[in-house]
Amino acid sequence: MSDKTNRGNYFEDFARGQVLRHATPRTVTDGDRALYIALTGDRQPLFCSDAFARDLGYPSAPLHDLVVFHIVFGKSVPDISLNAVANLGYADVRFHRPVFAGDTLTAQSEVLGKRETSAGNAGIVWVQTTGSNQHGESVLSYYRWVMVNKRDSGTPTGAADSPKLPEAVAGMELRAPDGLNAAALDREVTGGRYFFEDYAAGERIHHADGMTIEETEHALATRLYQNTAKVHFNLHQMAADRRFGRRLMYGGHVISVAHALSINGLENGLGMLAWNGGSHANPTFAGDTIYAWSDVLDKADVPNNPDLGALRLRLVAVKNANPMDEDVPLRVTDEKTGREGYNPRVVLDLDYWMAMPKRG
Repeated sequence: MSDKTNRGNYFEDFARGQVLRHATPRTVTDGDRALYIALTGDRQPLFCSDAFARDLGYPSAPLHDLVVFHIVFGKSVPDISLNAVANLGYADVRFHRPVFAGDTLTAQSEVLGKRETSAGNAGIVWVQTTGSNQHGESVLSYYRWVMVNKRDSGTPTGAADSPKLPEAVAGMELRAPDGLNAAALDREVTGGRYFFEDYAAGERIHHADGMTIEETEHALATRLYQNTAKVHFNLHQMAADRRFGRRLMYGGHVISVAHALSINGLENGLGMLAWNGGSHANPTFAGDTIYAWSDVLDKADVPNNPDLGALRLRLVAVKNANPMDEDVPLRVTDEKTGREGYNPRVVLDLDYWMAMPKRG
């Protein structure tokens, strides 16, 4: 029998220094923008109003930062996480330049290291992925680590070369898009009352709303980004999995839903500049209702734009518990083991820099 299909890489197939050039370039369109709004309810004018974007110095409305992230991420899945158990986290995510309808995105990744788990049936692989446009300009780069199944669980690999990753993106390293005229922001268009000066480190913003994610929504979102990971699509396979017994929701969709909810209280934000790090703390499934809050961790000036500041925010998403009505601690102590870990209700812990105009 001839087998010409791609079964994906297993843990044993990765090697430090390996460069993977991912297939299937993608030309993005306004259709991607419309579908993203339909799936997340995102309300940021910068990403849906050409007139608003032109007032700020853009030629037209750019695509949402997270659309770009998801599409670049999706390109990497067939080579990196087709046989994944779960995607675990991100570090040093940088949005280098805006992407517009008509741009074509490509991606490649470098393997930074890998470590076999103590159970011996899987291992963690660290990569750095870069997304570029049709001009060869980098639009996005990030580190991520993912748990990947082994092909042969009975044979130890001895792999134990986990890399040291950047801890955070310093405020002095942040860069705003060239030509962005943040002083031209019209708050009547955004509906926002608050600017950079109105936020303080230590402040917590409860975003008030909740959103229930349906099976069809997360499946459509994952297809939109051409993310072929089996854990999101193959119910037949996942039903036989003794750990979950059902499809896992793509963690990126949870980020998008939480970020869309977070605009309530951050209406004047002008996009993501960088992520310091992020973790999918617990799995999310269809039928879960997502709520979110943001902690203001720090503030910084943006070196190349005096009219713009940056808020360092910790976006936390929880499932099936409204933090405005009940106490939902970020971390709890397990009564059996005595170890501290994420509260089982917490599904996302994302540390990122948001561009926020100054009051002027």
